[in-house]
Amino acid sequence: MRRIFLYILFFLFPIGCVKEIEVFNAKTPVSACMRLFSEMRLEGVVDYKAFEQAVTGYNRITGKKKEIITLIDFSKPSSEKRLYVLDMRNKKLLFVSHVSHGKNSGEKYATSFSNVSGSLKSSLGFYMTEGTYEGKNGYSLVLEGLEKDINDKAKERAIVMHGAAYSNPSVIAGSGRLGRSFGCPAVPQALAKPIIDKIKGGALIYIYADNPDYLEHSSILEPNDILYFFNYQIKYVLLFVI
Repeated sequence: MRRIFLYILFFLFPIGCVKEIEVFNAKTPVSACMRLFSEMRLEGVVDYKAFEQAVTGYNRITGKKKEIITLIDFSKPSSEKRLYVLDMRNKKLLFVSHVSHGKNSGEKYATSFSNVSGSLKSSLGFYMTEGTYEGKNGYSLVLEGLEKDINDKAKERAIVMHGAAYSNPSVIAGSGRLGRSFGCPAVPQALAKPIIDKIKGGALIYIYADNPDYLEHSSILEPNDILYFFNYQIKYVLLFVI
């Protein structure tokens, strides 16, 4: 009966990024996502909820040419490092960096997002990286927004990844935060080329915020995919039913 209960439980609560479910003891993660999180040694570095959403989308999106995803966590302030380049094949964290958000998305925190030209706001969601060019901001990476009405006007808005002096960590000492872009994820100048060269040509980027409106309208994620609380609490429930 207990086994039947577990099967019913997992049937009723599907987990988007999980490809296999096993029964673990109290010290072991329940899902494959949590196991990957542990193997990549991301505890205390990357927010698990953001990671789970990024991996869910990574597993669903086709057409990518690199087994790399860049997670940008806008739930964190710009004074903290919040860009993570994740090598999914080798289960490695390749880069951790500061990154700026759009001027009209907020001051220290990004709290408002838009897909509208001229908004000077960041856009959430999944992007595919394309080629590079030399522009007014130097070496820059073209981004294709993959989510209709959320970020699909990225090219029209010239939303690209590039380096910027206002994204250098030294700026934080004077203002308590980074400077802001016109909506681009701008990184420190010293890291722009190495990061762009690693992720250009068919890698994914996921820009995250703890934003229910995004989940409600995303074409890639769905609200019932994100069972962060359930993932962490279910292992304690299992202790009483196994």
